[in-house]
Amino acid sequence: MKKTIKTDEIYEVVKQAYAETRNLKGGKNADYIPFLDKIDPNLFGIAVCLPSGEIIEAGDTDYVFGIESISKVHTAILILQQYGAEKVMQQIGADATGLPFNSILAILMENDHPSTPLVNAGAISADSMVKPLGNPEEKWKAIVENMTDLCGSELKLLDELYQSESETNYNNRAIAWLLKSYNRIYDDPQMSLDLYTRHCSMGVTTKQLAIAGCTIANRGKNPITGKQVFEESLMPNIVSLIASVGFYEHTGDWIYTSGIPAKTGVGGGVMGTLPGVFGIAAFAPPLDEAGNSVKAQAAIKYIAREIGVNVFSGDSIEIIK
Repeated sequence: MKKTIKTDEIYEVVKQAYAETRNLKGGKNADYIPFLDKIDPNLFGIAVCLPSGEIIEAGDTDYVFGIESISKVHTAILILQQYGAEKVMQQIGADATGLPFNSILAILMENDHPSTPLVNAGAISADSMVKPLGNPEEKWKAIVENMTDLCGSELKLLDELYQSESETNYNNRAIAWLLKSYNRIYDDPQMSLDLYTRHCSMGVTTKQLAIAGCTIANRGKNPITGKQVFEESLMPNIVSLIASVGFYEHTGDWIYTSGIPAKTGVGGGVMGTLPGVFGIAAFAPPLDEAGNSVKAQAAIKYIAREIGVNVFSGDSIEIIK
């Protein structure tokens, strides 16, 4: 079935979503990372980016916050581009764990396999794969350039967050060395962990995340810069990774109730992508028990429901003026 949506309708629904959810209570900041615990819990932004480059936004969409685990999508895209989908499947996998994002048990249960580049173990493994191997400066340069290309503008490392993360990442240190013992780290484990910690500590805005989500939805072409960031053929692989594990152990509930493949981060951001239609993002620091923004989830669900979009609907969607 073909469905037509006017941009004016999206503008109105985004405005309504902001008004309806801005005073929603529940959740708390990620207090196990001191930097995140200090962020104003009342900050809230929503942005939708269309393939035309038009951005529809409400609230604090230019506030810079920690990208955290959403950056796992960016790094997954980088290694998919560098190695191809089959090699990433062999080296890491694409299977949802059904367990918390930082689970060590998941590694053991998967018989030494990191499972997916969108949980901590798989993301650290992905960072170890980034080319050129053995060169931390060039690897970091490749990671930053890829994030910039996806978001359409430069991201900035939040030094205080990076230090805060580095001082409290005991669990991730254990994950890195466990993967090393199983030969699932493909470069120096300490370097790979540091790269992971750094890209999780990059500062991003809701608007930049919406652009990145739209770059994915637009088959790798950034709607703002016009740059082809990754091969068109990789879009289904990327969207399937996001749809299967974007909300960790709550992923099934999320995709069932929202219909929008999306990736969450403990900094309070959520980045969604609807292939061929738009990228969507929302940000609010208070999180539920699984580490997902309470308010951002509600806003994206509201928008999807009101304009009637769902990745599983089978609708052919066209956005018009």
